[in-house]
Amino acid sequence: MPRLGIHQDFLQDLIRLDRPIQQKVIDTIAKFEQTAHAGAHLEKLNDIRDQRFKSIRINRKYRGIVLVPESGDTFTLLRVDNHDEAYEWVRNRRVSVNMVTGHMEIRDDAIIDDTIEGLTGAPVESTRPLFEHVSDADLIRLGIDDQMLRFARMLTHVDMLEALDGKLPQIQYDVLFGLAAGMSPEDVWTDVVGAAVPEKIDPEDLIAATQRMPHKVALVEGPDELMELFAKPFARWRVYLHPLQHEAAFRTYTGAAQVIGGPGTGKTVVALHRARHLAQQGGRVLLTTFTATLARSLAESLRLLETDDEVLARIDVLTVDQVARRLVDEHVGKFTLLRDEEEKEIWRRITRRRSLDFTEKFLHEEWRQVVLAQEITSSDDYLSARRTGRGRRLGSLQRAQIWRAIAEFEQELTEHNYRTFETICVEAKRVLDELDTRPYEHVIVDEAQDLHPVRWRVLRAAVAEGPNDLFIANDTHQRIYDNRVSLNSIGVQLAGRSTRLKINYRTTEEILTWSCAMLAGEKIDNLDGRRASLTGCRSEVHGAKPELYGAPTKNAELAHLVEAVQAWLDAGVQPEEIGIAARSEMLGQSAAEALVRAAINACYLSRDRDGVNGHVRITTMHRMKGLEFRCVAVIGVSANQLPAANAVTPPEEDATTHWNDLQRERCLLFVASTRARERLHVSWHGDPSPFLNLASG
Repeated sequence: MPRLGIHQDFLQDLIRLDRPIQQKVIDTIAKFEQTAHAGAHLEKLNDIRDQRFKSIRINRKYRGIVLVPESGDTFTLLRVDNHDEAYEWVRNRRVSVNMVTGHMEIRDDAIIDDTIEGLTGAPVESTRPLFEHVSDADLIRLGIDDQMLRFARMLTHVDMLEALDGKLPQIQYDVLFGLAAGMSPEDVWTDVVGAAVPEKIDPEDLIAATQRMPHKVALVEGPDELMELFAKPFARWRVYLHPLQHEAAFRTYTGAAQVIGGPGTGKTVVALHRARHLAQQGGRVLLTTFTATLARSLAESLRLLETDDEVLARIDVLTVDQVARRLVDEHVGKFTLLRDEEEKEIWRRITRRRSLDFTEKFLHEEWRQVVLAQEITSSDDYLSARRTGRGRRLGSLQRAQIWRAIAEFEQELTEHNYRTFETICVEAKRVLDELDTRPYEHVIVDEAQDLHPVRWRVLRAAVAEGPNDLFIANDTHQRIYDNRVSLNSIGVQLAGRSTRLKINYRTTEEILTWSCAMLAGEKIDNLDGRRASLTGCRSEVHGAKPELYGAPTKNAELAHLVEAVQAWLDAGVQPEEIGIAARSEMLGQSAAEALVRAAINACYLSRDRDGVNGHVRITTMHRMKGLEFRCVAVIGVSANQLPAANAVTPPEEDATTHWNDLQRERCLLFVASTRARERLHVSWHGDPSPFLNLASG
């Protein structure tokens, strides 16, 4: 029976087709797999550069492109498109094997040769060659072949390279792009190429080449496995590793390490594989994140990756707050957890009773961001404390007033056996310090940018310092809560053990570019204190530009949303592959009601409720974190909703906090927008948010 390799690009083509065509493609491939002589279904292509490409007929209009080995029965499906576009794509393509990575590569031979010829006959420019600082030996060592070496030596500007993205062998393009961006050959080797293939590489053995790249090609046997792959195409890909991701996931570190990168670059995939890898070695692992929704998503992905119950039993998938609460429950005793509104009311009473010239929000944030963040326990320490990030200046008398208010608040908590999430963490850290042994050998943190210092101290105390103790995945461009921390300040030393991921595997280039424009000019620091950057973050997948829609009223906006969702459903998108994000719960609930009235199954995601199969998912922008959908609608992006007035400190109260709040609201829209894989619909009623003006400008 033929063995079929399904290329990731083929799946991305497939899911964009209308549902009847998708089913026709699946039926055709299933028949192909069940035939003893698969070649009987393949058609020879004329006027192409590489005769190993053949086509398979889907219907009168559509064709698939198949890579056929010179021997053996392993075939690779590369593309599906209508007749003319499929033939145009394959005409000048050629397959080769990279002699360093051992991976199969596909290139547009004609455009590379034409570019070389055009540059050869062009007048000599005064501009210096782009890669004059890199030797031929280094380029060859990094996997650059003869054709690409001639091409690289003629480039004088990075724009010439970027213009051919998608036409060049991908790894070789990544190598050249990294060198052009200023990376050293050593950094490119580590961050792009990865470990060299130890065996001898046969440049003609395409079967071996595809077997070395499970991050791009899934080998399936039989119609049942094929149907399972098509049933959940993105679920399969979300646990595959790019070579750079593989290196970060499986490396042995001498201490704490981190992986950083923009949205969709695979940080969570790395964290999942690392948790599994360490558990397989027998260690007790904590895989943790900020919210319960994210923790449930991690647990689901982990079960997709690992089926051995013994390995899974060694991994706790919990939020930091869940870890802290278990420790306090077990070692201290039961308590009452304050709800947000109850906590605010206590601050209001203290403010009124003491006739303070501070709002309850200011006092609450001063307690969280200064006192708790710095573990301050006395008035003297508070009077001398640095208040980095707090813009309002305070004199000694004001600090004394605030300290007395904070002491009264903490006293009320003690008298009534109240706890907040932060004070639970403070107590849990004390419990951990008193234990003879730590509960975990390894702690892996996903979405680490949103953790408060008190939560970091719990994690630092939960695992002994040493090799592979802490592994941190984060992107501070996606910080959506007011938690800023320097890891050095809480005892986490990274010492250069950092990997940056740049390739987005989820979102189209058009959606990514539009979304990144919202953060242009924003000064955002990484957790190690260095300036964060989205430079070089790119997608390999292209698609439609985001659709922007302004409506005169809320009802008109929701009516247009219903039309957009119905159009996606009609195009074959499954309901659960559609996500809708709103800044407020009220607007989100209104969207759910509008969809249900239109006979579209929809459910609202909350802290304790996940999605229902066969239903469109609606939730807040905050709860969209960590989720992904084929199609996303971000609604209510209006001037009076984003930034949300109640989430932004007035500039006269605290100018620094005001600007931090605005940045956080901007990041929130960035996060919601980058949940989309293929289609993004952004709408508002009334005046648009100023963030949209910046993004579209």
